Amino acid sequence: MKNVEPEEIFELAALVDYQDGQVVSRTIVQSDAGSVTLFSFAQGEAISTHENVNDALVTILDGKGKITIGGRDRVVEKGSSILMPANVPHALEAVEPFKMLLIVG
Repeated sequence: MKNVEPEEIFELAALVDYQDGQVVSRTIVQSDAGSVTLFSFAQGEAISTHENVNDALVTILDGKGKITIGGRDRVVEKGSSILMPANVPHALEAVEPFKMLLIVG
């Protein structure tokens, strides 16, 4: 684990700030088994289409985004989660500023 203190209570969304014109990330866990990363997207910012060799679970912590998986758009909002399957192209875009937790394993 990194960027968090063991045994301390914390709010995930508070660990990554919004920055105008940027996608910001903060890694919490990075190992051979997978990763846990927080992201914040300024409105209109995006991560272009790509694929991963592992499944990835996204949970929206704040705001509203659009996730495209296999060519199909889905709007995701605070409190919602979606699984992005391995080897399927996906992309993310901020409909409004949003924060997400990404678990890859």
